[in-house]
Amino acid sequence: MDAADIRALIQNGLPGAQADVSGADGVHFEATVVAAQFAGKLPLARHRLVYATLGELMGGAIHALALKTLTPEEAAALPSSPKQG
Repeated sequence: MDAADIRALIQNGLPGAQADVSGADGVHFEATVVAAQFAGKLPLARHRLVYATLGELMGGAIHALALKTLTPEEAAALPSSPKQG
């Protein structure tokens, strides 16, 4: 399992979402997910939507996933910063 696989699963499971996923060790990952589906939802509900796209991989192939979930409007309001690799 790598970051590209997780990005694809999230983006396929949440149509229109944009996911930026990183994780160097293959089991611990960080993701920022921007999706219109998050509008009006509390953070826990947003995280559940993302976890649902990953199914049984959570707790298995994906040991840990740190999430930042934003609506497109919230993402647009953030100051621009250089992309970290």
